[in-house]
Formats: sequence, C-alpha cells, structure tokens
Amino acid sequence: MKLALHWKIIIGLVLGVIYGIIGALNGWGTFTSNWIAPFGTIFINLLKLIAVPLVLASLITGVASLSDLRKLSRIGGKTIAIYITTTVVSVTIGLVLVNVLKPGHKVPADMREELQRTYQTDVQSRTEMAEQAKQRGPLQPIVDMVPSNFFGAASSNRNMLQIVFVSILIGVGLIQVSKEHAEPVLKLFEGFNHVIIRLVDIIMLMAPIGVFALIADTINSVAKDNLAQVVELLSALGYYCLTVIVGLFFHTTMTYPMLLKLFTNMKIKTFFQGIAPAQLVAFSTSSSGATLPVTMERCEENLGVSEEVSSFVLPLGATINMDGTALYQAVAAVFIAQALNLGLDIGAQLTIILTAVLASIGTAAVPSAGIIMLVIILEAVNVPSAGIALILGVDRILDMLRTVTNITGDATVATVVASTEGQLRPPTMDSRKDRIRIHAEQ
Repeated sequence: MKLALHWKIIIGLVLGVIYGIIGALNGWGTFTSNWIAPFGTIFINLLKLIAVPLVLASLITGVASLSDLRKLSRIGGKTIAIYITTTVVSVTIGLVLVNVLKPGHKVPADMREELQRTYQTDVQSRTEMAEQAKQRGPLQPIVDMVPSNFFGAASSNRNMLQIVFVSILIGVGLIQVSKEHAEPVLKLFEGFNHVIIRLVDIIMLMAPIGVFALIADTINSVAKDNLAQVVELLSALGYYCLTVIVGLFFHTTMTYPMLLKLFTNMKIKTFFQGIAPAQLVAFSTSSSGATLPVTMERCEENLGVSEEVSSFVLPLGATINMDGTALYQAVAAVFIAQALNLGLDIGAQLTIILTAVLASIGTAAVPSAGIIMLVIILEAVNVPSAGIALILGVDRILDMLRTVTNITGDATVATVVASTEGQLRPPTMDSRKDRIRIHAEQ
C-alpha cells in the first residue's frame, strides 16, 4: 500500500526526533551538523527557490482573470480585515492565559540568572536589530511595499510583499490593455505557472528526508551534545512553554474552525486533513515563507480554493498574518515581566495587543523573526529587553509550533474568502493539476 505524503513526513519527523535524542546522548553533534543538517537546508532552499516565481506567476494570472477591479478590492479588503481580526483574537487569548496561569512566577531565581548569562550575547544582537526596526517611521511599511527595482525585490523571499504588489500591478495592467496584447503575456505566465506546480510535486518527494534532517538538527542545536541541558531548560521554562502551546492549540482548534463553521460548508476534518502536509512542513521549517508553495498547492488541490483567491490571500497571509507569532509575543512579554517582578496594568496590556498586531504585520516570514519584534513590544511596555534571555533557549521549539498556527490561519482565511466569493469548489473540480490535465487534453 502506497503511503500518503503526510504519513511519510510524520515518519521522517519521528525518526528525526529519535536520531536527535540518540545523537545528543552519544555526542554526534559535529556529525549531525556536517552530514545530516545540510539535507534540511537543501529542502528549505528548494522551497524558497520556487516561492517567488510561484507567487509572481499565479498572482498575475489570478488578478488578470478578473474583469472587474472592484472584485479585487473587495477580496483584498475582506482578506486584510479577517487577518487583523484573527490576530487580535490570538493576542487576547495569549494575554488571558498568561495572566491566569502566571508562568513567570514559576522560574527559580538561580535559573533566571543563569539564562541571562548564557544568552547575553544573543540578547545584544537581537536588541540591535530591534533598535533598527524601531527607527522606522509609521508609514515605512507602505514605503517598503513598493520596490524601486523589481529584480532587487525578487532577489529575496523577505520581500514577498513587494512581489505581491508588483504581481497585482502587472495583473491590473493586463486587465487594462486589449485582449490582443494581454493574451501572449498571460499564456507565458500560465505556462510558467504549470511548470512551477510540477516542481512543487518534485520537491515534495524530498520532504520526508528534509523533515528528518531539520528535526535532527533542531534537537542538536538545542541540546549541544548534552540532552540534560534540554531537560533542565524545559523543566524551568516548562510552564511558560505549556502556556504558549495551550494558547496556540486553542486558537488553531477553536478560532479557525469557528470561522469555517460560520462562513463555509466545509467539514473541519476535511480541512485539517487537507492542510496536514503543509502543517508538517511548517513545523519542520519554522518558516511561513518556505511553506508557502506547499500551502498554496494543498489549499487548491485538497480544499478546493480557487487559484484566483489562493494566489492573492496566501502570499499576503505569509507576509502579514502571524497569529501564532502575535500570541507568543503577548505571552512572552507578560511572562518576562512576571519573572522580573514587574507589574503590567490594563493599559500596558492593551499596548501589547496593539503593538503585537502591528508587529505581526511587519514580521518577516522566516525563523525567529518574531523574537526581534518581541524586543520592541517589551520596550513599549517598559520591560527590560534583556529579559528575552529567559526564553531564547526554547524559542526554536515554540517557533516550530507557532508557524503551524500561522499557516493554518492563512489556509483558513483563504477558504473563508473563497467561500464568500463563491469560489470554493470540490477539490477534484478545481485543483491546479486537473486544470493542467484538461488543458493538455485540449
């Protein structure tokens, strides 16, 4: 019996955990870094390689297929409104949990001092990055969205919002010109789109190996050839980790299903089964941007979201929708304040909500970018930024989990928007592969 892709990825993940533990116990850190970790890096690089071409080709063809620009503005406004709403909800959930459970009061004083000494260098580098981010003006995100050089924008996945802007602009331009001039350009991008889709399938053949390598390397980097360090760290910060995990789990299994129930006819089980491979890739890569090609493919093929909607909603979500990151930042900020015996009144916590929502929009879709934005949130509520030393040791583990929440949110909003636009169809009728097959038969 042929195993489904998500089962192969789960097997790779489990084997990676087993190898990582054995490697930490036997001091295989150097071997893991030199001979195992590179396969994970190759897998992430392959996903990043096709992310920009995929967004460019699919978004241009999707926007150009619209004959009414009012429809585009309606979809865009709806998407951004839902993204912001779910982010506010996620931050609120985090604040409620951290105030009820009070994980900061559980950290022993000696462990607190040891963590601050251990991660002092990391704290300084993250603080410098945050200081640069703080100097940005209020309209800087809008300025950053418009590139001065297309090739410069396409040279980095961090510039995904610029690629989205350029793609929409080209799509709008194609709507405005005559069919005679638009058709050759559209055919070029449609053909390019079909090639990229096939590349996604090829790259995903490597997913189980890539996931194995990434998980093994994560355990290796956290344990540093000493598994006792991980156990000690988790025992000290276990309550904090549990608070974040409970918040992420609640938001993922309650907020998103509620949206699906309210606005779609899709069964919750169907949704989570359809998006499972993307969630597993998100967990292992800790990057919404790297997972984007898989998320787009699964939404279209497994959930029946139209290409027109997925091409717009998902790239935008990978850039501005960071529910998991925002929830984590809220919990982390209050946790650090509690650990340092600093009280945060209701005004400070409302500031956290506002700052976390705004910071999530500007957070890059790459591993650990949220920790930089956390420094800004801490300073906004007068909590010493050096306090991030308390959580840096477990940040990578929580980063994997919050990325799963981020991409689940993207997929949920894409499904909701497609349903409200009448563009959520049975997957077998609207998947990219079926359209390619029909096109080939014609």
